[in-house]
Amino acid sequence: MSLFKDLLNPFDPSLRDGINKAFSGVQKCKSLARVIKSQRAPPWPTPPTPELPRVDVANELVDCYLRTTETMHRILHVPSFRRDYEALWMTEAKPDPGFLVQLKLVFAIGAATYDENFSLRSSAVRWVYEALTWISEPEFKSRLGIQFVQTSILLLIARETIGIGRDSIWVSAGELLRRAMSMGLHRDPSRLPIKGTFISEMRRRLWNTILELALQSSLTAGGAPLITLDDFDTQPPGNFDDEQLLAESSAPMLENQFTETSIAVALRRTFPSRLAVARFLNDISSQASYEEVLRLDADLRASYRGLTRTLQGYKSDNGISPSQFASRMVNFIMHQYVSALHIPYFGPSLRQTTYAFSRKVVVETSLKIWYAVYPASSVMNCHSGSDTFSSNRDDFARLAVCGSGFCRIVAIQATLLISGELRTQLQEDEGLGPVTLRPDLFAVIEDVKPWCLRCIEAGETSIKAYLLACVIGAQVQALMRGLGKDEISRHLIQAATEAGDTCLPKLERIAARGQVNGALNTLPSISLDTPSEGLEDWDLTVADALFNPGNMESLSWAFNEEAMQEVVTWW
Repeated sequence: MSLFKDLLNPFDPSLRDGINKAFSGVQKCKSLARVIKSQRAPPWPTPPTPELPRVDVANELVDCYLRTTETMHRILHVPSFRRDYEALWMTEAKPDPGFLVQLKLVFAIGAATYDENFSLRSSAVRWVYEALTWISEPEFKSRLGIQFVQTSILLLIARETIGIGRDSIWVSAGELLRRAMSMGLHRDPSRLPIKGTFISEMRRRLWNTILELALQSSLTAGGAPLITLDDFDTQPPGNFDDEQLLAESSAPMLENQFTETSIAVALRRTFPSRLAVARFLNDISSQASYEEVLRLDADLRASYRGLTRTLQGYKSDNGISPSQFASRMVNFIMHQYVSALHIPYFGPSLRQTTYAFSRKVVVETSLKIWYAVYPASSVMNCHSGSDTFSSNRDDFARLAVCGSGFCRIVAIQATLLISGELRTQLQEDEGLGPVTLRPDLFAVIEDVKPWCLRCIEAGETSIKAYLLACVIGAQVQALMRGLGKDEISRHLIQAATEAGDTCLPKLERIAARGQVNGALNTLPSISLDTPSEGLEDWDLTVADALFNPGNMESLSWAFNEEAMQEVVTWW
């Protein structure tokens, strides 16, 4: 957000009516967002129930989970899980409560890629609430074991995917990491009195997954990883297919043979370089220097090249190879770390040539990140000749739209960085002729708006990303036309007003669907026409100075670093 501080420049008092109208639309959207969130939230506590979706829906939800999350993070032993799952439908006996909670978390995660509009979002929220209730029971500690760790991991992923307490994911990941250490998962089974390939490999798989979640939450939250390579000696999982674990004498497959665990094993080899990046960025004791950035960049790229060669070189006797989802997710994750390493130097690079390399890296990786989540980009379509975004089989693009996790966050961040680059190019141009912008960068400015609308249609209640995309897009267009300061201000206000007008009907439809389902019975009445309650979040920012109709003198405020920090906090 610090790249766009000029958007907060004082507006002329003559634009008061436009400002009020824009703010009113944003307020209405915010009020509706509260209503929708209240509709979705079940009462607390929410004890688990035996109710399940129809068997055909349940089967598809399980498949959605297995072909996405489980390909990246090994959590379940799939044959055992399928055996218990199928038995659930074939017997009238009371199901095991622990397995039922675990299954519903699988449903919740799978629901994010079940369809294009996340039609099962309300059910997914309830399934997560049931798991939270069950796992918080006082006697739950007596259930510690592999199933507990699996359920805890699934709950963490489900919360992030659906957006339940996602601001505390880093805290929860730290708790899970320490719980796993208290159970000895950080020690390799060869050093413990543990016998059997199945138990040993499941412990290695679960520890590996916990490491990945802890590291990812560190990068997303900006918190220290709180783990070092010296804190554990558990080896990476063996290159086993799940069926092999059922035979005690099984040996792992060769490294160049693809198995159901190969993606996790290959990604683990890049863990040291990615951990070094997170520690460099987030540890308070880190000594930041550009020379260190370049060293970490070289290490990260070397591990990325090795990872790419591994994935490209897999051979399989049964014809199985990495799925499109897994390949794109791996690339996405690695690009995220490369970009994150250079982002602190992107702002200075727009003013100083010393950091020109970081500027180039951030722009190019941001483009790759964007193409991963939005393959329908006009630039990509020129190359492929097809609209892949509309494909019902694009689980990765669907997860970015429907899910609330790091994929969407990183994608939005990438579009902001590209916007910052474009704006700088326009502001730096001193020629007499028309400004020539890179078509691929300019396409992102246009593509991000329909993409953000798709996120809202799929259930996202915040209009922040769409609002910002519209305002920045309007500024870019105004700069291209060479408009003056006052005209640019009018364009920004008009863009903000139109953004609210566009989002409001979509949120109204979502709220109406909840009302039809009876979810509004216990909600207080909310007037969408009077902004008396306003936007609580805006109270944390300087925006009240911009949008307070009773105090137009306050429009003369000047930008300062404290005000910018408040805006960053709100966003």
